[in-house]
Amino acid sequence: MQTTTTTLAPPTQQFSKTAGLLLISLGLLGVLVAAVGAQAVSPVLTGGGGMLVFTLGSLLYIWQSRQGKALSEQNNQVWRQDATARGASAWVIGFVLTGFYVLLYWFPETLQGLVQAVEPFSQWLRNRPADQWFLYGTFYTLAVLIMGVFALLKYRSSRYHIIRTISVMFFQLGFAFLLPGLLLLLNKPEFYFSYFWPLKYDYLFPSTVGYLVQDGAALGVFMVFWGAVLSFLATPVLTYFYGKRWYCSWVCGCGGLAETAGDPYRHLSDKSRSAWRWEVAILYPILGFVIITTLALWVNSWSEGKLLGDLSGGFASTYGFFIGAIFSGVVGVGFYPIMGNRVWCRFGCPMAAYLGLLQKHFSRFRITTNGGQCISCGNCSTYCEMGIDVRWYAQQGEPIIRASCVGCGICAHVCPRGVLKLENGPREHRYAATPLIKRDDLQILS
Repeated sequence: MQTTTTTLAPPTQQFSKTAGLLLISLGLLGVLVAAVGAQAVSPVLTGGGGMLVFTLGSLLYIWQSRQGKALSEQNNQVWRQDATARGASAWVIGFVLTGFYVLLYWFPETLQGLVQAVEPFSQWLRNRPADQWFLYGTFYTLAVLIMGVFALLKYRSSRYHIIRTISVMFFQLGFAFLLPGLLLLLNKPEFYFSYFWPLKYDYLFPSTVGYLVQDGAALGVFMVFWGAVLSFLATPVLTYFYGKRWYCSWVCGCGGLAETAGDPYRHLSDKSRSAWRWEVAILYPILGFVIITTLALWVNSWSEGKLLGDLSGGFASTYGFFIGAIFSGVVGVGFYPIMGNRVWCRFGCPMAAYLGLLQKHFSRFRITTNGGQCISCGNCSTYCEMGIDVRWYAQQGEPIIRASCVGCGICAHVCPRGVLKLENGPREHRYAATPLIKRDDLQILS
């Protein structure tokens, strides 16, 4: 009879984890008090202090819980833990996240206590009063940084994942948070250098281009130039050599949140064929909608509104409401605990559609498979956040060349046999399968 032994955590480690949970609880309490009791107590003290205490507690708990786990145990029990298996706590987390986005977009006045909590930080960084978007940026960046430590510890055996995680943390903190704030401090237009068209769809709208060029002077011209070059020149070139992973898994803030805060939920992605059909049916029309809207706005601008009137503006408003707000925010992040961490990237991101077309038809990137070594454990498919049935390709010895693949490399990381390998090989014979030994190829000598 086989018995299983359980290794108890050392007393100091258990104490540190308990202390971390206590600090997390106190931090959340402070944030809650700031949210609902701004008139009775100082929101800066309770909210700002609560965020600081929550951050310290989270880092302490993550360090003790992840550092103490062996590399082979990092994904243990993910389908049995309530929070990562669509249990009651997962639905609570999803409801809280969804509710926060609803308040952020449509009822920002309810968040004034928390906005006041980050007021000193906003004045120091931007010399501007805080608003709900600065609050959101602060929360977003903290989530990427805190859970980035989680990812660094979880995948600490892989240099690729360490560098990739540091990259998304750097771009979110520097390019998507500190740099835009510094520009405002210098009385320059706010600009996010890590986002560009078609993801940041309005960066090539006539109104935005005009604002940047007029108010930003030479810097504004550079911003427009930067966005255009990144969208139409750098993106095809970089995708040709590295696939869409250079952006989706290394630079993008949406991908950065998915790869850090969303990592515990990556196994929840729908692997069914119907999900893939929905992906194709939704994603590419959204890209087409962005293209049509951008062209319509420019046509209307050049004709001084004589051709389309308010139609092009209606296109832009419709996209901003349904895709920019509801899809990317409320659904894209709020549904992490239920549908996995790449809902937005799979079904709604126009940048993912653009990069995916380039990756599938013009890129050198592929994931090669050594089918002869595959033991059909299914780890690769389970942890594919994009819902690709990686195991099928591995069993056939076929390279994985899919428009949806973001090249995160987790499938190769969790494979116990080294079957999968991310490569940027030549385009010749890109779709060629790995030669497998078949029964008819064997000759048994007697």
